Amino acid sequence: MPDYSHERLHPGPVAGVDEAGRGPLAGPVVAAAVVLDPDCIPDGIDDSKALTALRRERLSAEILACAKVGIGIASVEEIDQINIFWATMLAMHRAVDALGVAPGMVLVDGNRCPDWPHPSRALVGGDALCLSIAAASIVAKHHRDTIMIEADARHPGYGWASNKGYSAKAHLEALKSLGPTPLHRRSFAPVAQAWLPLETAG
Repeated sequence: MPDYSHERLHPGPVAGVDEAGRGPLAGPVVAAAVVLDPDCIPDGIDDSKALTALRRERLSAEILACAKVGIGIASVEEIDQINIFWATMLAMHRAVDALGVAPGMVLVDGNRCPDWPHPSRALVGGDALCLSIAAASIVAKHHRDTIMIEADARHPGYGWASNKGYSAKAHLEALKSLGPTPLHRRSFAPVAQAWLPLETAG
């Protein structure tokens, strides 16, 4: 389980940052930045991948109620323009900017920090080690899942309410039969392969 030891090594406020949505074929990439109140940390915070959707939803609400939280989003258009890596960095930058406080340290899940003026440190597997990063992973994942569930109602047939835009079998089959939507990442190979025949026919 993640703990608060990494935060105690740095001057505050310490923000944890993580993202959700690097791998899907559709939808934005979402990052969250979280500064936990050490006197009000919800029980059960863990790597979002280790939690059920219901538990993520409940914890996300608890984190939002007692921590400083910033959310940053990079759109599908931005992903296609600058690629998913740089779009992820952009979303993280926006998340920290949205905190409303200048962090004394930013702890980022992964092996690289964005190019920003904040003191920062990358932690590989940080969502399983650091409470603030784990909290950010929960908020980012729940926020993105909500976006994709709402998008499923506007673009039925792709199964986004269940697969959240990832390359599940049902999603790939719908992509071939229905073609891409405006929320599909055309820079991703499976989408490009489904899109090019339509462009040629046009």
